[in-house]
Amino acid sequence: MSPEKPSILVTGGAGYIGSHAVLALKQAGYDVVILDNLVYGHRELVEKVLQVELIVGDTGDRPLLDDLFKTRKFEAVMHFSAYAYVGESVTDPAKYYRNNVVGTLTLLEAMLAASINKFVFSSTCATYGVPDILPIPENHPQDPINPYGASKLMVERILSDFDVAYGLKSVRFRYFNAAGANPDGLLGEDHNPETHLIPLILLTALGKRESISIFGTDYDTPDGTCIRDYIHVNDLADAHILGLEYLLKGGDSEVFNLGNGSGFSVREVIAAAETVTELSIPIKECDRRPGDPPVLIGSGEKAKTILGWQPQYPSIQDIVSHAWQWHQKRHQ
Repeated sequence: MSPEKPSILVTGGAGYIGSHAVLALKQAGYDVVILDNLVYGHRELVEKVLQVELIVGDTGDRPLLDDLFKTRKFEAVMHFSAYAYVGESVTDPAKYYRNNVVGTLTLLEAMLAASINKFVFSSTCATYGVPDILPIPENHPQDPINPYGASKLMVERILSDFDVAYGLKSVRFRYFNAAGANPDGLLGEDHNPETHLIPLILLTALGKRESISIFGTDYDTPDGTCIRDYIHVNDLADAHILGLEYLLKGGDSEVFNLGNGSGFSVREVIAAAETVTELSIPIKECDRRPGDPPVLIGSGEKAKTILGWQPQYPSIQDIVSHAWQWHQKRHQ
């Protein structure tokens, strides 16, 4: 490990994507501190696997942030501390605007007070809404159709304004469908409640669920089910390291899609899971859910060109296989 590498604060580092980013930072030689309120994060994951300092607290707690920034010197902040359940954001938008927007604003103000001006932000393709162009480029109009996407778009606007006014430089990553698990089986996806397709399929394979629901079989797609761009969580973590290093080298504020540029339908993902698990997975066909676009695919070309990002695991077989290893270890 190189002692010259700076310290990075990772908010939400005890969660799914944040923990993979922390592991990648550690492996790249960075000193890492996690700030996580543990509402959805996992303390045991930090203590047993990541083995980095954990501060239990909230991004909306300004005194805590001020004290932290006075006692520790951070070169940059990676921010994963968002609530991310789309349906819940519709029924309880106040929770999402308070945490995702106000919490982030409080964090940014504390950073500026401590002269920290580099910020890597976990945004989302949900800021685009229903796409007009596929694959979606970064300059596609942003018109979110739920409070979750709106909360992320508000933060993106704040970051643009903070760059102009205060010189705070940011990299904003708009994810598509984060999926998979660390290939070594160290980390994986463990939400409560779980809403993501691949873990729900694998929990069904493990007998933890009776069936997997397909919401809509009459979309204008080859097999009638929704198509999504699944991006391996390790590839997301790699992009965050590249984005951080881009800022540390003096890069200007930028926004990048993180997608593979190709998608897989719900039926194709289930078929891949049946191949990987060698099990038959019972399905239940249901009506469409409101607000589900037929196809969401993102272009990752800009990240490849500017950051040199190269996804290592674009195959749905790899994504499902790594997730299966994790779920077997976690649930059996």
